[in-house]
Amino acid sequence: MSQTRRQQLAARFREFLPGESVIDQPTSLAAYECDGLSAYRQKPLLVLLPQDTAQVQQIMRLCHEQRLPVVSRGAGTSLSGGALPHAEGVVLSLAKMNRILQVDELSRSAVVEPGVRNLAISEAVQSKGLYYAPDPSSQIACSIGGNVAENAGGVHCLKYGLTLHNILALKVVGADGELFEIDQRCLHRDGYDLMPLLVGSEGMLGIVVEVTVKLLPIPRCARVVMGVFDSIEAAGNSVAAIIAEGIIPAGVEMMDNPAIRAAEDFVHANYPVEAEAILICELDGTEEEVVAQIELVEQVLNKGGAVETRLAKDEAERLLFWSGRKAAFPAVGRISPDYYCIDGTIPRKALAAVLTGVRELSEHYGLPVANVFHAGDGNLHPLILYDANNEGELEKTEELGSKILQLCIHHGGTITGEHGVGIEKIGEMCIQFSDSERNQFHALRECFDPLKILNPGKAIPTLARCAEHNAMHVHDGKLPFPELERF
Repeated sequence: MSQTRRQQLAARFREFLPGESVIDQPTSLAAYECDGLSAYRQKPLLVLLPQDTAQVQQIMRLCHEQRLPVVSRGAGTSLSGGALPHAEGVVLSLAKMNRILQVDELSRSAVVEPGVRNLAISEAVQSKGLYYAPDPSSQIACSIGGNVAENAGGVHCLKYGLTLHNILALKVVGADGELFEIDQRCLHRDGYDLMPLLVGSEGMLGIVVEVTVKLLPIPRCARVVMGVFDSIEAAGNSVAAIIAEGIIPAGVEMMDNPAIRAAEDFVHANYPVEAEAILICELDGTEEEVVAQIELVEQVLNKGGAVETRLAKDEAERLLFWSGRKAAFPAVGRISPDYYCIDGTIPRKALAAVLTGVRELSEHYGLPVANVFHAGDGNLHPLILYDANNEGELEKTEELGSKILQLCIHHGGTITGEHGVGIEKIGEMCIQFSDSERNQFHALRECFDPLKILNPGKAIPTLARCAEHNAMHVHDGKLPFPELERF
């Protein structure tokens, strides 16, 4: 699109936005050219930073009139390219809408704008003995609007659920600028349940401008036990064994040796660097409940082959154990020029088999993989280490990532647990879902956005794109990569 067109549109938006809220200079636009998936970059036509809901509505009305693509953006921590700009569209940044509007202790809820940081909610209500449960590893930076868009999880999602399970109400601006609300504070509701449709829709159905979140009482007691294993398969099997005992931990996380070493070098969390794998299991509740459950979990770990169990002696050590897990991604970034984070989910019973498959695929491609994931709900985060400066290595990394995701599908899992599809997993959507299923996805989208201006080209592939993908990769209806069959 021409520079003249950019200037004309910028002038239209400046009619109702402050001058500094319309970014149109190429050097400034570069700051928005990618999200956390930095392998893909694209400068937008314009970046807009509204300060309130009324301005968002005005922006969407003008974009609807001009048929301008709109990519909404929070903190830009997405790892699937969900906030990758459109070359002929605008980035609608919600960073300035960052106020906590209301805290209601009686109903244990808070009303926040989409630009509020995840961790800031818990910090704001800590003095009241409350907190917001979903805690992605990026919670220090990620925004609640982005969490809603991707249905983010975190280390405590096993017991307390994903973003969807902790949202009570939403205010959303539609593609045509109209404002609508979804409220689930009443147990009995008429009409269709739109909340599960909007949460996780990756900015393709509307712009979230206000979120009412559920707050929980801070647990009276929380303790962490670490299981140390000399076999990654034994660690994986122990996760299912813990759940089979009827225990629902606050969180169960797993790290393999490469991840352990990277985290220990970075954070010094007192991790056993010779271990093949560790499990970090947190129990919370009353003192009596936690003591009884810790004892049972230690028995399960020892029976499952743990060579050692370590119980955090106090709150400081509990936080230290978690610090290594929370910092695992940046820790891996210190030891490799680049890394590619995969996000797939599998049934817990398949953990050991899938981890074995990932290891064999890693060896086949000659690319190291560090495994860090939410073991309790089967959400894998293999980190593929590579160097984008080496010709062809990114493409090889992407192919390995695709095989890992297909391995998840093969075991009854799915291609994403919390990072979304974005542009990263478009091809795998062609494998997981049939043409008829994707047709239903498109039909739903058109109900909200008939012009398809909201985040176009993301999450849901067209039938033509899938036909092209399958012609390149699928043969005789079998898995695209026959070597996966043995897993």
